Amino acid sequence: GEGHVRELRFTKGFLLSAQLGNGNEGSDYILCKPNDPDRKWIKSVFFSKSPIYSFSLHPRDDYGARVLGELLDRGLARAANAVAQAAEHIESFFHGLRQELAFYIGCLNLYAQLGQLGTAIAFPQPLNIERYRLSCTGLYDIALVLTMRREVVDNDVNVDGKSLVIITGPNQGGKTTFLRSVGLAQLMMQAGMFVAAKSFTGSLCSGIFTHFKREEDETMERGKFEEELERMSVVVELLRPGGLILLNETFANTNEREGSEVAIEVISALVEKGVRVFYVTHMYEFARRIQEKMRNNALFLRAERLPDGKRTFKMREGGPQERSYGEDLYREIFKQQCRV
Repeated sequence: GEGHVRELRFTKGFLLSAQLGNGNEGSDYILCKPNDPDRKWIKSVFFSKSPIYSFSLHPRDDYGARVLGELLDRGLARAANAVAQAAEHIESFFHGLRQELAFYIGCLNLYAQLGQLGTAIAFPQPLNIERYRLSCTGLYDIALVLTMRREVVDNDVNVDGKSLVIITGPNQGGKTTFLRSVGLAQLMMQAGMFVAAKSFTGSLCSGIFTHFKREEDETMERGKFEEELERMSVVVELLRPGGLILLNETFANTNEREGSEVAIEVISALVEKGVRVFYVTHMYEFARRIQEKMRNNALFLRAERLPDGKRTFKMREGGPQERSYGEDLYREIFKQQCRV
Protein backbone atom coordinates (compact mmCIF):
# COMPACT_ATOMS: atom_id res chain seq x y z
CA GLY A 1 0.00 0.00 0.00
CA GLU A 2 0.98 3.63 0.46
CA GLY A 3 3.17 2.72 3.44
CA HIS A 4 5.38 0.49 1.31
CA VAL A 5 5.69 3.20 -1.32
CA ARG A 6 6.77 5.70 1.33
CA GLU A 7 9.36 3.24 2.61
CA LEU A 8 10.82 2.99 -0.89
CA ARG A 9 11.92 6.62 -0.58
CA PHE A 10 14.52 5.34 1.94
CA THR A 11 14.49 8.50 4.01
CA LYS A 12 16.19 6.60 6.87
CA GLY A 13 18.73 4.73 4.78
CA PHE A 14 18.85 1.16 3.50
CA LEU A 15 18.64 -2.10 5.43
CA LEU A 16 20.19 -5.04 3.63
CA SER A 17 20.84 -8.62 4.64
CA ALA A 18 23.46 -10.91 3.13
CA GLN A 19 25.04 -14.31 3.51
CA LEU A 20 28.64 -15.39 3.36
CA GLY A 21 29.53 -17.17 0.17
CA ASN A 22 32.71 -18.71 -1.17
CA GLY A 23 35.79 -17.10 0.27
CA ASN A 24 33.65 -15.21 2.76
CA GLU A 25 32.39 -13.08 -0.07
CA GLY A 26 28.95 -11.59 0.42
CA SER A 27 26.04 -13.15 -1.49
CA ASP A 28 22.24 -13.15 -1.60
CA TYR A 29 21.87 -9.46 -0.83
CA ILE A 30 18.25 -8.74 0.08
CA LEU A 31 16.53 -5.45 0.86
CA CYS A 32 14.82 -5.72 4.25
CA LYS A 33 11.95 -3.83 5.76
CA PRO A 34 13.13 -1.30 8.39
CA ASN A 35 12.41 -2.00 12.03
CA ASP A 36 9.10 -0.69 13.31
CA PRO A 37 9.96 2.29 15.56
CA ASP A 38 6.82 1.73 17.64
CA ARG A 39 8.13 -1.63 18.84
CA LYS A 40 11.63 -0.49 19.85
CA TRP A 41 10.65 0.15 23.45
CA ILE A 42 9.17 -3.38 23.75
CA LYS A 43 12.40 -4.91 22.53
CA SER A 44 14.45 -2.74 24.84
CA VAL A 45 12.46 -4.00 27.81
CA PHE A 46 12.11 -7.72 27.06
CA PHE A 47 15.08 -8.45 24.83
CA SER A 48 18.77 -7.91 25.28
CA LYS A 49 20.49 -5.87 22.61
CA SER A 50 22.61 -7.71 20.08
CA PRO A 51 26.07 -6.33 19.52
CA ILE A 52 26.29 -3.97 16.55
CA TYR A 53 29.38 -3.88 14.39
CA SER A 54 29.68 -0.90 12.12
CA PHE A 55 32.20 1.19 10.26
CA SER A 56 32.16 4.53 8.49
CA LEU A 57 33.77 5.44 5.22
CA HIS A 58 36.18 8.30 5.03
CA PRO A 59 34.69 11.15 2.99
CA ARG A 60 37.55 10.81 0.48
CA ASP A 61 37.35 7.02 0.17
CA ASP A 62 36.09 6.93 -3.43
CA TYR A 63 36.87 3.26 -3.94
CA GLY A 64 35.03 2.24 -0.78
CA ALA A 65 32.05 4.37 -1.80
CA ARG A 66 32.02 2.68 -5.20
CA VAL A 67 32.14 -0.81 -3.68
CA LEU A 68 29.42 0.08 -1.21
CA GLY A 69 27.32 1.43 -4.09
CA GLU A 70 27.72 -1.85 -5.96
CA LEU A 71 26.58 -3.79 -2.89
CA LEU A 72 23.60 -1.49 -2.57
CA ASP A 73 22.67 -2.03 -6.23
CA ARG A 74 22.78 -5.80 -5.72
CA GLY A 75 20.52 -5.50 -2.70
CA LEU A 76 18.05 -3.26 -4.50
CA ALA A 77 17.93 -5.30 -7.72
CA ARG A 78 15.02 -7.58 -6.77
CA ALA A 79 13.01 -4.78 -5.23
CA ALA A 80 13.71 -2.53 -8.22
CA ASN A 81 12.52 -5.23 -10.63
CA ALA A 82 9.33 -5.73 -8.62
CA VAL A 83 8.66 -2.00 -8.51
CA ALA A 84 9.34 -1.67 -12.25
CA GLN A 85 6.91 -4.48 -13.05
CA ALA A 86 4.28 -2.95 -10.78
CA ALA A 87 4.76 0.42 -12.47
CA GLU A 88 4.37 -1.17 -15.91
CA HIS A 89 1.15 -2.91 -14.85
CA ILE A 90 -0.25 0.30 -13.40
CA GLU A 91 0.73 2.28 -16.49
CA SER A 92 -0.86 -0.35 -18.73
CA PHE A 93 -4.05 -0.23 -16.67
CA PHE A 94 -4.35 3.54 -16.95
CA HIS A 95 -3.48 3.43 -20.64
CA GLY A 96 -6.34 0.99 -21.24
CA LEU A 97 -8.62 3.02 -19.01
CA ARG A 98 -7.78 6.13 -21.00
CA GLN A 99 -8.73 4.41 -24.26
CA GLU A 100 -11.99 3.11 -22.81
CA LEU A 101 -12.90 6.51 -21.38
CA ALA A 102 -11.99 8.16 -24.69
CA PHE A 103 -14.58 5.97 -26.42
CA TYR A 104 -17.33 6.91 -23.98
CA ILE A 105 -16.36 10.59 -24.03
CA GLY A 106 -16.48 10.44 -27.82
CA CYS A 107 -19.98 8.96 -27.63
CA LEU A 108 -21.09 11.75 -25.32
CA ASN A 109 -19.61 14.40 -27.61
CA LEU A 110 -21.27 12.85 -30.65
CA TYR A 111 -24.60 12.62 -28.84
CA ALA A 112 -24.34 16.30 -27.91
CA GLN A 113 -23.47 17.30 -31.49
CA LEU A 114 -26.44 15.46 -32.96
CA GLY A 115 -28.68 16.93 -30.28
CA GLN A 116 -27.60 20.44 -31.26
CA LEU A 117 -28.36 19.70 -34.91
CA GLY A 118 -31.78 18.34 -34.00
CA THR A 119 -31.37 15.02 -35.80
CA ALA A 120 -33.03 11.79 -34.70
CA ILE A 121 -31.21 9.44 -32.33
CA ALA A 122 -32.36 5.95 -31.34
CA PHE A 123 -31.08 3.17 -29.13
CA PRO A 124 -31.17 0.00 -31.24
CA GLN A 125 -32.70 -3.35 -30.45
CA PRO A 126 -30.11 -6.03 -31.30
CA LEU A 127 -31.29 -9.47 -32.36
CA ASN A 128 -29.48 -12.80 -32.42
CA ILE A 129 -27.21 -13.67 -35.29
CA GLU A 130 -29.01 -16.77 -36.60
CA ARG A 131 -31.49 -15.05 -38.93
CA TYR A 132 -30.72 -11.74 -40.56
CA ARG A 133 -33.20 -8.97 -39.96
CA LEU A 134 -32.94 -5.23 -40.38
CA SER A 135 -35.86 -2.92 -39.74
CA CYS A 136 -35.34 0.80 -39.34
CA THR A 137 -37.06 4.13 -39.88
CA GLY A 138 -35.45 7.49 -40.42
CA LEU A 139 -32.00 6.02 -41.10
CA TYR A 140 -29.46 8.62 -42.23
CA ASP A 141 -25.72 8.98 -42.84
CA ILE A 142 -24.28 10.39 -39.62
CA ALA A 143 -21.05 11.44 -41.35
CA LEU A 144 -23.02 13.48 -43.90
CA VAL A 145 -24.95 15.25 -41.14
CA LEU A 146 -21.76 16.18 -39.30
CA THR A 147 -20.25 17.47 -42.55
CA MET A 148 -23.24 19.50 -43.73
CA ARG A 149 -24.28 20.59 -40.21
CA ARG A 150 -27.97 20.11 -40.93
CA GLU A 151 -30.60 17.41 -41.32
CA VAL A 152 -30.40 15.21 -44.41
CA VAL A 153 -32.77 12.87 -46.23
CA ASP A 154 -33.43 9.66 -44.30
CA ASN A 155 -34.70 6.25 -45.36
CA ASP A 156 -36.86 3.42 -44.08
CA VAL A 157 -35.88 -0.16 -44.82
CA ASN A 158 -37.14 -3.59 -43.81
CA VAL A 159 -35.02 -6.65 -44.55
CA ASP A 160 -36.62 -9.72 -42.99
CA GLY A 161 -34.77 -12.99 -43.44
CA LYS A 162 -33.14 -12.05 -46.75
CA SER A 163 -29.38 -12.27 -47.09
CA LEU A 164 -28.91 -10.06 -50.15
CA VAL A 165 -29.90 -6.45 -50.77
CA ILE A 166 -29.30 -5.08 -54.27
CA ILE A 167 -29.41 -1.30 -54.60
CA THR A 168 -29.74 0.19 -58.08
CA GLY A 169 -30.99 3.42 -59.57
CA PRO A 170 -29.89 6.62 -61.27
CA ASN A 171 -26.52 8.27 -60.83
CA GLN A 172 -26.24 10.68 -57.90
CA GLY A 173 -29.36 9.16 -56.36
CA GLY A 174 -28.00 8.63 -52.85
CA LYS A 175 -27.17 4.93 -53.12
CA THR A 176 -23.66 5.18 -51.67
CA THR A 177 -24.87 7.47 -48.90
CA PHE A 178 -27.55 4.94 -47.99
CA LEU A 179 -24.97 2.14 -48.00
CA ARG A 180 -22.77 4.12 -45.59
CA SER A 181 -25.73 4.77 -43.30
CA VAL A 182 -26.43 1.03 -43.05
CA GLY A 183 -22.80 0.20 -42.26
CA LEU A 184 -22.37 2.97 -39.69
CA ALA A 185 -25.63 2.09 -37.92
CA GLN A 186 -24.66 -1.60 -37.74
CA LEU A 187 -21.20 -0.71 -36.43
CA MET A 188 -22.57 1.69 -33.81
CA MET A 189 -25.13 -0.86 -32.62
CA GLN A 190 -22.48 -3.55 -32.20
CA ALA A 191 -20.32 -1.07 -30.29
CA GLY A 192 -23.18 -0.54 -27.82
CA MET A 193 -23.92 2.96 -29.08
CA PHE A 194 -27.01 4.81 -30.19
CA VAL A 195 -27.67 4.92 -33.96
CA ALA A 196 -28.54 7.62 -36.45
CA ALA A 197 -32.19 6.72 -36.99
CA LYS A 198 -35.65 7.16 -35.54
CA SER A 199 -35.81 3.43 -34.80
CA PHE A 200 -33.46 0.55 -35.49
CA THR A 201 -33.80 -3.19 -35.01
CA GLY A 202 -31.15 -5.46 -36.45
CA SER A 203 -29.36 -8.76 -36.16
CA LEU A 204 -25.82 -8.85 -34.85
CA CYS A 205 -23.07 -9.77 -37.30
CA SER A 206 -19.88 -11.77 -36.87
CA GLY A 207 -17.99 -9.01 -38.67
CA ILE A 208 -18.53 -5.91 -40.80
CA PHE A 209 -16.55 -5.48 -44.03
CA THR A 210 -16.55 -3.05 -46.94
CA HIS A 211 -15.38 -3.10 -50.54
CA PHE A 212 -15.57 0.36 -52.10
CA LYS A 213 -14.01 1.69 -55.28
CA ARG A 214 -10.52 3.14 -54.98
CA GLU A 215 -8.46 5.47 -57.08
CA GLU A 216 -6.26 3.95 -59.76
CA ASP A 217 -2.89 2.58 -58.67
CA GLU A 218 -0.43 5.45 -59.20
CA THR A 219 2.48 3.03 -59.54
CA MET A 220 0.76 1.46 -62.57
CA GLU A 221 1.78 -1.99 -61.33
CA ARG A 222 -1.75 -3.35 -61.72
CA GLY A 223 -5.10 -2.37 -63.20
CA LYS A 224 -8.15 -1.30 -61.21
CA PHE A 225 -10.02 -4.56 -61.85
CA GLU A 226 -7.04 -6.62 -60.66
CA GLU A 227 -6.78 -4.43 -57.57
CA GLU A 228 -10.48 -5.01 -56.87
CA LEU A 229 -10.08 -8.77 -57.14
CA GLU A 230 -7.07 -8.81 -54.81
CA ARG A 231 -8.87 -6.78 -52.15
CA MET A 232 -11.96 -8.97 -52.45
CA SER A 233 -9.80 -12.08 -52.02
CA VAL A 234 -8.45 -10.68 -48.73
CA VAL A 235 -11.94 -9.83 -47.48
CA VAL A 236 -13.37 -13.23 -48.42
CA GLU A 237 -10.68 -14.96 -46.35
CA LEU A 238 -11.79 -12.96 -43.30
CA LEU A 239 -15.54 -13.37 -43.74
CA ARG A 240 -17.39 -15.85 -41.56
CA PRO A 241 -21.02 -17.01 -41.55
CA GLY A 242 -23.16 -14.24 -40.14
CA GLY A 243 -20.84 -11.53 -41.43
CA LEU A 244 -21.95 -8.38 -43.24
CA ILE A 245 -20.24 -6.95 -46.31
CA LEU A 246 -21.05 -3.67 -48.04
CA LEU A 247 -20.13 -3.53 -51.72
CA ASN A 248 -20.09 -0.29 -53.71
CA GLU A 249 -19.74 -0.61 -57.49
CA THR A 250 -17.56 -3.69 -57.03
CA PHE A 251 -16.36 -5.33 -60.27
CA ALA A 252 -17.47 -2.33 -62.33
CA ASN A 253 -13.93 -1.67 -63.62
CA THR A 254 -14.32 -4.04 -66.54
CA ASN A 255 -16.99 -4.55 -69.19
CA GLU A 256 -20.46 -5.34 -67.89
CA ARG A 257 -20.56 -8.93 -69.15
CA GLU A 258 -17.34 -9.95 -67.39
CA GLY A 259 -18.13 -7.90 -64.31
CA SER A 260 -21.57 -9.48 -64.04
CA GLU A 261 -20.18 -13.01 -64.36
CA VAL A 262 -17.60 -12.43 -61.62
CA ALA A 263 -20.11 -10.66 -59.37
CA ILE A 264 -22.68 -13.45 -59.69
CA GLU A 265 -20.13 -16.10 -58.73
CA VAL A 266 -18.79 -14.14 -55.76
CA ILE A 267 -22.18 -13.01 -54.43
CA SER A 268 -23.72 -16.47 -54.80
CA ALA A 269 -20.84 -18.03 -52.87
CA LEU A 270 -21.04 -15.42 -50.10
CA VAL A 271 -24.79 -15.85 -49.65
CA GLU A 272 -24.42 -19.64 -49.67
CA LYS A 273 -21.77 -19.28 -46.95
CA GLY A 274 -24.23 -17.34 -44.76
CA VAL A 275 -22.85 -13.85 -45.37
CA ARG A 276 -25.23 -10.86 -45.54
CA VAL A 277 -24.57 -8.65 -48.56
CA PHE A 278 -25.54 -5.07 -49.44
CA TYR A 279 -24.54 -4.32 -53.02
CA VAL A 280 -24.74 -0.97 -54.84
CA THR A 281 -24.38 -1.56 -58.58
CA HIS A 282 -25.11 -0.11 -62.01
CA MET A 283 -24.65 -3.47 -63.74
CA TYR A 284 -28.13 -4.18 -65.06
CA GLU A 285 -27.26 -7.63 -66.40
CA PHE A 286 -25.97 -8.71 -63.00
CA ALA A 287 -28.99 -7.34 -61.12
CA ARG A 288 -31.43 -8.90 -63.59
CA ARG A 289 -29.86 -12.35 -63.34
CA ILE A 290 -29.69 -12.16 -59.54
CA GLN A 291 -33.38 -11.24 -59.52
CA GLU A 292 -34.16 -14.36 -61.51
CA LYS A 293 -31.83 -16.62 -59.54
CA MET A 294 -32.34 -15.44 -55.94
CA ARG A 295 -35.71 -13.74 -55.97
CA ASN A 296 -36.80 -15.29 -52.66
CA ASN A 297 -33.60 -14.42 -50.81
CA ALA A 298 -32.94 -10.93 -52.16
CA LEU A 299 -34.42 -7.49 -51.61
CA PHE A 300 -34.17 -4.98 -54.45
CA LEU A 301 -34.07 -1.28 -53.69
CA ARG A 302 -33.94 1.52 -56.23
CA ALA A 303 -32.98 5.16 -55.75
CA GLU A 304 -36.07 7.22 -56.49
CA ARG A 305 -36.17 9.51 -59.53
CA LEU A 306 -39.09 11.81 -60.21
CA PRO A 307 -40.48 12.24 -63.75
CA ASP A 308 -38.70 15.59 -64.08
CA GLY A 309 -35.37 13.91 -63.32
CA LYS A 310 -35.08 15.18 -59.76
CA ARG A 311 -33.46 12.86 -57.19
CA THR A 312 -35.22 12.52 -53.85
CA PHE A 313 -32.39 10.40 -52.34
CA LYS A 314 -35.05 7.97 -51.10
CA MET A 315 -34.66 4.20 -51.52
CA ARG A 316 -37.82 2.44 -52.73
CA GLU A 317 -38.43 -1.25 -53.32
CA GLY A 318 -38.12 -1.96 -57.01
CA GLY A 319 -36.28 -4.05 -59.53
CA PRO A 320 -33.34 -2.93 -61.64
CA GLN A 321 -33.67 -0.69 -64.69
CA GLU A 322 -31.48 -0.65 -67.75
CA ARG A 323 -30.98 3.11 -67.62
CA SER A 324 -28.92 5.07 -65.09
CA TYR A 325 -30.26 8.41 -66.34
CA GLY A 326 -26.84 9.94 -66.77
CA GLU A 327 -28.38 12.41 -69.22
CA ASP A 328 -30.04 14.13 -66.25
CA LEU A 329 -26.63 15.02 -64.88
CA TYR A 330 -25.44 16.00 -68.35
CA ARG A 331 -28.26 18.48 -68.79
CA GLU A 332 -27.86 19.85 -65.26
CA ILE A 333 -24.10 20.35 -65.48
CA PHE A 334 -24.10 21.84 -68.98
CA LYS A 335 -27.00 24.10 -68.11
CA GLN A 336 -25.00 25.47 -65.18
CA GLN A 337 -21.96 26.00 -67.41
CA CYS A 338 -24.06 27.82 -70.02
CA ARG A 339 -25.39 30.14 -67.32
CA VAL A 340 -21.87 31.01 -66.31
